[in-house]
Amino acid sequence: MHRYVFVGGLHRSGTSVLTRMIAALPGVSAIRDAPVPENEGCYLQGAIPHTALHGRPMHFATDPAQHMTEGHPLDRLETRLRLEADWQPWFDPAQPWRVEKSPVNLTRMRLYQQLFPLSQFVVIIRHPEAVAASVAKWVDDPAPALIDHWIAAHRQLRADLDHLHAAMVLRYEDLVARPDRAMAALAAFLDVGTAPLPQDLHDGNAATPAPRLSAGQAARVACWGYGPGLATGPHVPHVTHPLRRLREGARDALA
Repeated sequence: MHRYVFVGGLHRSGTSVLTRMIAALPGVSAIRDAPVPENEGCYLQGAIPHTALHGRPMHFATDPAQHMTEGHPLDRLETRLRLEADWQPWFDPAQPWRVEKSPVNLTRMRLYQQLFPLSQFVVIIRHPEAVAASVAKWVDDPAPALIDHWIAAHRQLRADLDHLHAAMVLRYEDLVARPDRAMAALAAFLDVGTAPLPQDLHDGNAATPAPRLSAGQAARVACWGYGPGLATGPHVPHVTHPLRRLREGARDALA
């Protein structure tokens, strides 16, 4: 039997580096060398519509039509079977865990929990100023609007987390500052052994000329430990798991 760990987050938040870390853990299979952007599983399946209008950067996360929860029309066995059939060729059947990364997983987690009750979720967030600067080349919206989108998307995320049995939220800044802690927490969360760290980790925020949060925006992102000028303050990581041993093991690794 295999289980899924789904990785999600806004574009340019660090989903790719996070997925490489998870894929390095023993017992984890990942999609590799697929003819799609960043090996994202959303492009490799036909169960959930993913047209060129879906998953657009700084748009999908606040689109009500792309927020999929319990009782959604796709919450049915046929969706699960199609996903399994479409993804099967891309994973090693010998491994108990399958990591699937797509930014749109940020708004599909509650549906995926229905379809795959033993699945687990890891979300990565990054300072809104850094995200706004990084996606500016892709979208025409002004920086304040991009930051407002970040705020709305993560407000929805916070509400969704209340519904998930097994979920972890990592900050990009913490991951690149102490990747050893992040790797240990991920291993504990999945109940597997740890692994050597990827060699290409670096702090992308350091070289990012970023717009600045307004006072009102700063007040709304303070709950994530973020402040103006790419400031990152103390933050208690979100970790939930039905099994106390795994929940506390992951939390302790991040402490």
